[in-house]
Amino acid sequence: MNYGFGQALLDSVVGILVVFFALVLLMCIIKIMTAIGDSRAKKNAPAAAPAKAAEPAPVQAPPKKLAPGTAGEVKLYDTDPRTAAMLMAIVADELKTPINELRFISIREIKEEA
Repeated sequence: MNYGFGQALLDSVVGILVVFFALVLLMCIIKIMTAIGDSRAKKNAPAAAPAKAAEPAPVQAPPKKLAPGTAGEVKLYDTDPRTAAMLMAIVADELKTPINELRFISIREIKEEA
């Protein structure tokens, strides 16, 4: 069984076509299943509640403006801001991650008992 270049090329093209056909078939099956699921969800959904008179929204304090790239506030317990900044920099360096991709929620000093 010695295949020539033409036969090998034909086998490759047929193989690629079979793979693409299978992918298209899977895509169609997924779309059909999604449509069936959506129709069942709409069928079983409870009726919408009647609209109430619009109530005024409670007044909330405007959110604090954060610098771009920040992840919020850090609560410091028994720690000065300089030490907290140093600890955050060390953690970011050890994790090899930019500090603006980390989120610190709180920093607390643990005092050793002698």
